[in-house]
Amino acid sequence: MKIRTLIVDDETLARRLIHRLLASHRDFEVVGECADGRDAVATIERLAPELVFLDVQMPEGGGFEVLRLLDAARAPAIVFVTAYDQYALRAFQAHALDYLLKPVDEERFTLTLTRVKTYLNGRQHGALRERLADLISELPAPAISRLAVKTGGRVIFLKMEDVSWIEASGNYLELHVGKECHLLRGRLSELEKRLKPEQFFRIHRSTIVNLDQVTEFRPLFKGEGVVVLKDGSRLSASRSCSQKLQEFLDARL
Repeated sequence: MKIRTLIVDDETLARRLIHRLLASHRDFEVVGECADGRDAVATIERLAPELVFLDVQMPEGGGFEVLRLLDAARAPAIVFVTAYDQYALRAFQAHALDYLLKPVDEERFTLTLTRVKTYLNGRQHGALRERLADLISELPAPAISRLAVKTGGRVIFLKMEDVSWIEASGNYLELHVGKECHLLRGRLSELEKRLKPEQFFRIHRSTIVNLDQVTEFRPLFKGEGVVVLKDGSRLSASRSCSQKLQEFLDARL
């Protein structure tokens, strides 16, 4: 049985190169190609490939965003294609099935395919998924500019600059974009770590606001406050957060 393979890279030449290198290895069959993260998630769920060559940096969601959206129980083997720094490469070596550094070298590519066959024939999928989870947890997480959410059976990527405010709701987060509200499973404290601190401010234990969407801050009795947004929304600010918010806004003036 051939190993069903998906190639994900936003660069046409990079996809063509991997496709050409795979052509001389009869154990592998290319079942599709994708140029961005959004298409990659949908295609992986639809075609269920056994192996994915996954670019780390892409528009519409990079490689790590793609991984976070996959069903862990059915995740394919992943070979990263990257131009990341040495810290990341050490992490790939420690936790991922393998990685390829651009521009891809043919000899190195052949070694990667040997490793792929060894792992898949050994059916060590569980161990691979654990290593991928470790990899994601160890890599430094830069502030995100987009966030992938599932809605209506599809995946959309929200620009963080368009998100007016975020509210915790049980095990989910409500992302308010204009008149729309999108649900994302997670904890507010974890998402806060990935947001730009100069743009997003926590005004309550359950609420984070986009400061670029704020038109007014009104201090209230006993130190609490109200934040007014461009769309007219009024959000409560706790006493401790109101004081910090006032100091932060004063520093920006």
